[in-house]
Amino acid sequence: MGLADDFQEVLDGLPSDWTDLELDLRIDDESLYVDTAVALSTVNAQPYSKADWDWRLLVARSFGHAAAPESVKGVLASLDAEGVTGAMQVREVREGRAEVVQMWGRPESVREEFRQRRAI
Repeated sequence: MGLADDFQEVLDGLPSDWTDLELDLRIDDESLYVDTAVALSTVNAQPYSKADWDWRLLVARSFGHAAAPESVKGVLASLDAEGVTGAMQVREVREGRAEVVQMWGRPESVREEFRQRRAI
């Protein structure tokens, strides 16, 4: 199974109200490290130094300073197409958070739509 399939499996196993996800990624062939790093830079993968894992991936479902799940899956699919293999491990999952948005001065219709979309 490829990295994109592993990532989709992780997403499928998350609770319905997940907001943030942290994953560790390691590749099997270290000679592909630079090429993989270039591809992963598009989703802001953070490299580890002197660790068992190569990168930390931060994924945000709908808001926050992290990559979208669709972007991460696309990058991992491109790595799969290039023949990169590796392992992935979930570090942390956060759920039930909502973004803080200043609502002062906004009409009630905007407030209601925000609450409906965020299920607050």
